[in-house]
Amino acid sequence: MGLKSTIGYFLAIRRARQIQKISKQAIERQQRCLFRLLKAAENTEFGKEHQFSKIRSIEDFQNRVPIRNYEAFLPYLEKVFAGQKDILWPGKPIYLAKTSGTTAGTKWIPISSHSMPFHIQGARDALALYIAETKKPQFLEGKMMFLSGSPALVPNEAGILVGRLSGIAHHYVPKYLLQNRLPTFAINCIEDWEEKISKIIEESYKVDLRLISGIPPWVQMFFEKAFEYTGKKPSELWPNLQVFFHGGVDYSPYRSIFLETLGKNVDVVEVYPASEGFIAVQDSLYAEGLLLLVEGGIFYEFVPLEEYDKPNPARLTLKDVRLGQQYAIILTTNAGLWAYEIGDTIRFTSLNPYRIKVTGRIKHFISAFGEHVIEEEVNQAIQKAASQTGAQINEFTVAPNIGKELCYHEWFIEFVISPQNLEVFTQLLDAALREQNIYYNDLRKANVLQMPRVQILQLNACRNYMKSIGKLGGQNKFPHLSNQRNIAQALLPYLSNK
Repeated sequence: MGLKSTIGYFLAIRRARQIQKISKQAIERQQRCLFRLLKAAENTEFGKEHQFSKIRSIEDFQNRVPIRNYEAFLPYLEKVFAGQKDILWPGKPIYLAKTSGTTAGTKWIPISSHSMPFHIQGARDALALYIAETKKPQFLEGKMMFLSGSPALVPNEAGILVGRLSGIAHHYVPKYLLQNRLPTFAINCIEDWEEKISKIIEESYKVDLRLISGIPPWVQMFFEKAFEYTGKKPSELWPNLQVFFHGGVDYSPYRSIFLETLGKNVDVVEVYPASEGFIAVQDSLYAEGLLLLVEGGIFYEFVPLEEYDKPNPARLTLKDVRLGQQYAIILTTNAGLWAYEIGDTIRFTSLNPYRIKVTGRIKHFISAFGEHVIEEEVNQAIQKAASQTGAQINEFTVAPNIGKELCYHEWFIEFVISPQNLEVFTQLLDAALREQNIYYNDLRKANVLQMPRVQILQLNACRNYMKSIGKLGGQNKFPHLSNQRNIAQALLPYLSNK
């Protein structure tokens, strides 16, 4: 091993042991975390209004501080954006992380001088845990590619720097890794994603690339463009490519086409970073779920999904959660978000240590008939149908179709390799959903829902759709399901028979 690998290995082993020790004390450390946060912010406007100084227990906190979404925080956030101090957290934020979804408007999430180090520590912990388990630090000797948003930061009217979280994090890469990092700053600042990818390929196709990080469909696009540019598979261009770090979307629907395009097997490591905080990292390649970071400046609460819409839902802490239950995850952070509804749903895969799996978005579901199908279920259904029929999927989405006489789920799918029998494929989709979701199964039994229907899309239809709405590449994600038909209607011109 080279010097960087040797040093990295021993540092990783030490940090992995620390993380394991912390994880065994999760409940106690979470309680201490909450009270540190309350003490730090008791003299802020929010802290005074909610009488932080009088809170003596988690129950007190829950009684005084209701769950809020982004819109409910806006009266406070608007003061923060205007540069006022001591509103949600002491002082002013050092950054505003710009984030947006396909179905929601732009949001600006505050990042404080206290929270930023934990964003960076989460990324380092992911690397450390990977090295400690695999004993493969060799990627530290080669180039590391981060396909992310632009690192160019622009101050708002109050002088607070604004940018994408991935772009902000770009400024915190350790100095000893700067020479290893790709793309270069100038290329990373290119806003047009297709131009940016072309420039990245030009500067990287001859280097010793060993690690790549990004959202799966955009890394897939990078590999495809690299093949178009060079005529070689990525495995030929970068024979030492060792590991792929990803987050943001479930990798499983993309696995088959991703590995075929790459041309080799690599280690795949999932992380769960959000603008609100770094939530979880994969601590083992062989265990299901991601290790919850219980001492990362975040206090967690979990609302059972069946109670989510109730006026006063149950708010559980780690000591009360159960395996397999679907929860909406609620964050209280050291950037001043208090009982904040992040919008993600999770389930626990392990309680010792606490590991979670992201199962979807609260707003991304189908329940037009009361079935409440979630993203994890459609991802598993399409993966199962594809594996049993030899099909390969590039991208897909699902929406309800409500007719006067017939009601069904309509799947819009880009096939790289189509199934020989589309009817069998559709039956497998239906069977997989019926197996996972009792409400869907009951509706199918009662003929309220008919057999789902599959619409075949032209290849890259979903990318073209994302490009048409200005969300191609970066940290943008294509929704795999929706209770509305906005995306479905927009995809109709891209049907393969048009």
